[in-house]
Amino acid sequence: MGDHVLGVVMNGVTGRMGYRQHLVRSVLAINEQGGVTLPDGGRIMLRPVLVGRNAAKLAELADRHGLAEHTTDLDAALADPANTVYFDAQVTQARVAATLRAIAAGKHVYTEKPTAESVPEALRLAQAAEDAGLKNGVVQDKLFLPGLLKLKRLIDGGFFGQILSVRGEFGYWVFEGDWQAAQRPSWNYRAEDGGGIVLDMFPHWAYVLENLFGRVVSVYAHVTTHIPERWDESGQPYKATADDAAYGVFELAGGVVAQINSSWAVRVNRDELVEFQVDGTHGSAVAGLRGCRVQHRSATPKPVWNPDVPATARFRDGWQEMPDNAEFDNGFKVQWEQFVRHVVAGTPFPYTLRSGARGVQIAELGLRSHAEGRRLPVAEL
Repeated sequence: MGDHVLGVVMNGVTGRMGYRQHLVRSVLAINEQGGVTLPDGGRIMLRPVLVGRNAAKLAELADRHGLAEHTTDLDAALADPANTVYFDAQVTQARVAATLRAIAAGKHVYTEKPTAESVPEALRLAQAAEDAGLKNGVVQDKLFLPGLLKLKRLIDGGFFGQILSVRGEFGYWVFEGDWQAAQRPSWNYRAEDGGGIVLDMFPHWAYVLENLFGRVVSVYAHVTTHIPERWDESGQPYKATADDAAYGVFELAGGVVAQINSSWAVRVNRDELVEFQVDGTHGSAVAGLRGCRVQHRSATPKPVWNPDVPATARFRDGWQEMPDNAEFDNGFKVQWEQFVRHVVAGTPFPYTLRSGARGVQIAELGLRSHAEGRRLPVAEL
């Protein structure tokens, strides 16, 4: 296919994730390495077109990185036939309308998650892209983390025997914003602005579980707002109307049970901000963002419960750190490269808008489960 330049409309790059992970660490990093390598040996360079609502911020970003094209006019960017791909990293509330405009303009679409605030909207996006015959994808970055790639290696190698359960812990303390500035935007804690940890994190857990262990077939969740009042970026107090913690139980096809706690009101007493423990008949593993520790059944100690005697074993010492055995690139960048190859060369890309809709479905069912106080089945989309 030879060398090629692909115009990419990037909407929402003035936000933290859109700028840091997608523009700088993905698109610009791809160009710095000489582009995306295609199966035939050709290369694809990316030409980002920055789009947003704030002209001054866009101009500053473009000047900082030597980029020529930026605009507040999305329709004008979509009208340019040289722009082939539309990428959306806006707040969730703005995503559906903008992405539908891109589909109507005949652009292949790639979006952050969640793809929408409701299942009907998420399915509408997926169906529109499919009906138009356009390539489409959703960011599922955690699959490309070194820790989870090592976990996948263990699964593929049969290390666990029969997998029994998955236990996940995610979160950290997000400061309220009064005596220390909050490290997350205030909209995250307002339901009316599309905030909430369930809508933010359950789509992540959906694709992690689906791709590593099996499709989610039922959901039970308890959802709460632990911190009822916070302070915004201007130092003004506001009521936190969105959930900041969720405790979920997910039954998977094949019988594996996954329990995942998600909280922005927890202090970290683990090695990484997210960890998954997987227990199987032949061995167990604990995987984080980068590391993964294992314990085979042949090396499993035999503790006996006796609260009257101090524990003599240091249980953590019985686990072995997995070697890297490979170089791990930035997960966002790796998925960008896969999507570009999918658009240009037609290589497989399973992380479609329909898979994104399944993530929205799990979040929606989590909120419903809490409201109704019961376990809910997951219908196939």
